[in-house]
Amino acid sequence: MKVTTFDPRVCTLGEGPLWHPERQQLFWFDIITKRLLSRQGDTSLEWQFDRHVSAAGWVDRDRLMIASETDLFLFNIETGASDTLCPLEVDQVSTRSNDGRTDPWGGFWIGTMDKGAAPQAGAIYRWYKGELHPLVHDLTIPNAICFSPDRKYAFYTDTPTRQIMRQPLKADGWPTGAAEVFVDLNEEGLNPDGAVIDAQGYLWNAQWGAARVARYSPDGTELMAVAMPAIQMTCPAFGGPDLTTLFVTSAAEGIDSPTENQGQTFSIRLGHNGQQEHRVII
Repeated sequence: MKVTTFDPRVCTLGEGPLWHPERQQLFWFDIITKRLLSRQGDTSLEWQFDRHVSAAGWVDRDRLMIASETDLFLFNIETGASDTLCPLEVDQVSTRSNDGRTDPWGGFWIGTMDKGAAPQAGAIYRWYKGELHPLVHDLTIPNAICFSPDRKYAFYTDTPTRQIMRQPLKADGWPTGAAEVFVDLNEEGLNPDGAVIDAQGYLWNAQWGAARVARYSPDGTELMAVAMPAIQMTCPAFGGPDLTTLFVTSAAEGIDSPTENQGQTFSIRLGHNGQQEHRVII
């Protein structure tokens, strides 16, 4: 299985890859440098912000909903215009947004964390029908937000726990009952980062510090792992015309004398189809 460099630009902390189905274009973030990145063919694109940005959902052809350290806002890709939708921990100056994804109902889930990863300073929220609601509290580094194709479950992790959780959902996408452990990586000493679920309901998880992305069956069994060229893999996303390309971001942050691969964004052609990313309903 061949891994190629999709984009050679080095991200201090690459995160939030999103394949826009109408534009047939990948977007992703470098959280630390406050940039949104993309490319069209051989042309590299980027947008600079004045605050940390980390995750997005697509609204229509020209607009993204972006999560920043202080708000959720609409961003026009063509004009660069932005409009705030709602504040996000605006009074907590030590926190920022992290991993996020749109759910099958058009809601947007977003995690927050302390900028220095102070324990239990973060949370997960759901933005739905114009309102932001807290879902999970006392998290340190929330990651792996994704949704099963049958709409029965949401998944997330608090990376330092080394456990990926599975949360049952109601018919309208709100959590019901307690989350349960889906995958426990403590024995292997692996750190779960971002995740995405393919069209068959199998979860692909980027694992920080392990230079790999692993695939898990719906019962939590590891089926395969793809070796990656960068140590700190952060988040995968399916894309390409037939949704059989897995794009994966990485981070160069904290690596002494990093090699050229660290922090780059990669792509892998797979024999598995992803789900199309859901549209955010404004």
